[in-house]
Amino acid sequence: MSPDDICIRVKTRFLPEQSQPDEAKFAFAYHITIDNTGDQAATLLSRYWRITDGNQKCQEVAGPGVVGEQPRLEPGGTHSYTSGVLLDTPVGTMEGHYHFQVEDRTGFDVPIAPFLLAVPGAIN
Repeated sequence: MSPDDICIRVKTRFLPEQSQPDEAKFAFAYHITIDNTGDQAATLLSRYWRITDGNQKCQEVAGPGVVGEQPRLEPGGTHSYTSGVLLDTPVGTMEGHYHFQVEDRTGFDVPIAPFLLAVPGAIN
């Protein structure tokens, strides 16, 4: 099994009800869907995120699983979850990787390409 056997899709949305633009606080939700297109089960053990706001301020977040879970994805299986992030600017990006392990304890990282977090209308 390889990182190419795991497909990661991301959808984002701005959360105006949880934001305070006058205090430079912009809340975003991101919904992740992970598909196992391989022929082995894989368990998501940990995550790493690099979050960069519009001022180039970076935060790094790492830890076990996602939203308190370490999902096992069977071949053809899918796992989805929603989480959030708070930025100091109306535009930012996130990127990172998930670390997976298969039954023989072989581990591998699956990169998550940079994705945009933006208040609607903030980018032309």
